[in-house]
Amino acid sequence: MILCLVEHDRGTPDEASLQALAFARRYADGGPVHALAVGLEPAGLDEHGVSTLHVAEHDAFGAYAPAAVSQAVVALLERLAPTAVVAAGTERGNEVLAHVAARTGLPLAANCIAATPGEPVSVTRVRWGGSLLEDALVHGPVALLTVQPHAVPAEPAPVRAPAVERFTPELSEQDLAVRVSEHVDAVEGGISLAEAKVVVSGGRGVGGEAGFGPLEELAALLGGAVGCSRAVTSAGWRPHADQVGQTGTKVAPELYIACGISGATQHVAGLKGAKTLLAINSDPEAPIFGHADYAVVGDLHEIVPAIVEELRR
Repeated sequence: MILCLVEHDRGTPDEASLQALAFARRYADGGPVHALAVGLEPAGLDEHGVSTLHVAEHDAFGAYAPAAVSQAVVALLERLAPTAVVAAGTERGNEVLAHVAARTGLPLAANCIAATPGEPVSVTRVRWGGSLLEDALVHGPVALLTVQPHAVPAEPAPVRAPAVERFTPELSEQDLAVRVSEHVDAVEGGISLAEAKVVVSGGRGVGGEAGFGPLEELAALLGGAVGCSRAVTSAGWRPHADQVGQTGTKVAPELYIACGISGATQHVAGLKGAKTLLAINSDPEAPIFGHADYAVVGDLHEIVPAIVEELRR
């Protein structure tokens, strides 16, 4: 039996968690997949092969508390004895399973794209910001695995209504020492960067905060969202919520347009899920061109307005 942690936003499952469920089903190879959610019962899991949904209920789960969530995982791990615990390779998924590993002494393999059961478990995982793949062996009675976002499609399974079991984990004061005190929505009336089908992203070559105007116009015409590189957020031109990369948001749009972005490994790690990459850069030797499906060598301040004008025409 496999246990999968499902992250959700007020009852709506996170896409990365649905991908983790697909990974868990492959790993289970027809065996049962149990899911764990904290606070609320997520909707729509009947389409993703969950046999039993465990809902951890506690007043503490009104806000994210990593140690508290990990304790809920440990409680189920001890009661259900799964062969593996799976979570999305998000900031929270990696953090929670790291807590579980510390509490139990079990091995953790992060950012996996494939796994084969056995003694030991064989995994393939992403390393160094996506620049290489590592084959590794995980030795232990239970494997803790997080799944690289956008590496496994969230394919639906035959519809089955999961049994729902609710429980209240025993939490200590230490479990509540760190928790989210406030939640601020990053997008107000716009398209989420993580869910956008088109992302128009700018780097240092945009030149400044005002230089993002044409990129915003292009994104609006294409029904997309605006992203940026770490250099841009470090300069204060855009908020961190707009950053694409290893330390930002990982995206998987149909089209990613990189404007004035050199193509550092950390940034490329965040856009690897893009179906098509169009790069615009004045430097013909820019590393981003090594990953691009389409390359335009030239001044983005001339090229982007020209694209906008043609789209409007």
